[in-house]
Amino acid sequence: MAAQQPHDLNCLTIAELEKHAEQRMNKQTRDYYNEGADSGSTLLENSNAYSKYRIRPRVLRDISLIDTSCPLFGARSPLPMGVAPTAMQCLAHPDGETATARACQKAGIVMGLSSFATTTLEDVAEASVDNPRVLQLYLFEERKHSHKLIQRAKAAGYKAVFLTVDTPMLGRRNLEIRNQFKLPKPYKIANFTEDSDSAAAKTVMDGASSDTDTDKREAKKSASTSGKHDGKKRTPPAGPISFHTHAPNPTLCWDRDIDWLKKECKPEMEVWVKGIATSEDALLAVHHGIDGIVVSNHGGRQLNGALATLDALPEVVDAVQGKIPVHIDGGIRHGTEIFKALALGADFVWIGRPVLWGLSYKGQEGVELCLRLLRDEFTLCMGLAGTVNVPEISKDYLVKVDRSGFVSRL
Repeated sequence: MAAQQPHDLNCLTIAELEKHAEQRMNKQTRDYYNEGADSGSTLLENSNAYSKYRIRPRVLRDISLIDTSCPLFGARSPLPMGVAPTAMQCLAHPDGETATARACQKAGIVMGLSSFATTTLEDVAEASVDNPRVLQLYLFEERKHSHKLIQRAKAAGYKAVFLTVDTPMLGRRNLEIRNQFKLPKPYKIANFTEDSDSAAAKTVMDGASSDTDTDKREAKKSASTSGKHDGKKRTPPAGPISFHTHAPNPTLCWDRDIDWLKKECKPEMEVWVKGIATSEDALLAVHHGIDGIVVSNHGGRQLNGALATLDALPEVVDAVQGKIPVHIDGGIRHGTEIFKALALGADFVWIGRPVLWGLSYKGQEGVELCLRLLRDEFTLCMGLAGTVNVPEISKDYLVKVDRSGFVSRL
């Protein structure tokens, strides 16, 4: 057994990690990473939903050997937990996604990579060595861009594509608007290399600040434009790929796009959908041969007022009936919350913002700390609850507390 890592006495919880990150990030980065849509109520409820449940611990069970592993992509993951895809990690630390990949590789934890990363998928694959990784995908209206990205992911050994399905339009993020957020130089959207020479392509938000008249003329000449519909015909986005113009795709639909994506990805990569929140869509995912579901509301950054992901989870699990895996993201800040999500039927959880906080705190070392804190808390929770392996975790270990404080079994 590996020697236990010494504690970081300045950071013993994810809450403390968040505070350290707040001190290290500039305002634009902090607001971009931490904001939710509109008033942020769904962002808040993603976390608060976990407080509705209490754990029912069982005792006098031999817990001397606890197995936290679970199946994932045909192998075993040491934990039912992965690092969620989050964009532009070089804002948090110069090493960005490379540092995250190295931390995941060291821990054996799967990493999700955003399409709008500041590091290429090939460089992340190199840093990951043989550690599993998945690519988050926005399916663009102009398929050639997505086709290229998928082929590169196949060649780089990615296990799956996670298609984001909750962005037909972009949620309103007021701090992002007020700050007029732009990706600062020298960073760029690394995965779209065919656009990398354009000033407009070097940012998510339609062009970084230009220092010269030449840059300004180039940015104006190659400015990205959003798609539009004149009532008769849809015109797709044009110009260099940027998040605001190309990521939202209001034309996505089950029958046409899922079939196309499966043909593009199979057999090398699985096809998952990220952003399912209802039983109806879960059933459609099964019907269309999707390999897995991630219950997600985009970290509370899309439809404000939508269900917290933990509240949406039970109906999705009930609909799927074990036919395909169901994962969840959003709001997890402690190992006990991983336990609660699994008890409500999730097969696996994905961690987003805490990883960014760790990255900002100490780069790779900070991400390792984040993963270690959650691992240790989850393992301790399993033992104190009286479970010794992940399949044992069920709703029998939870009760729900209503607003009046009354407790009910699930």
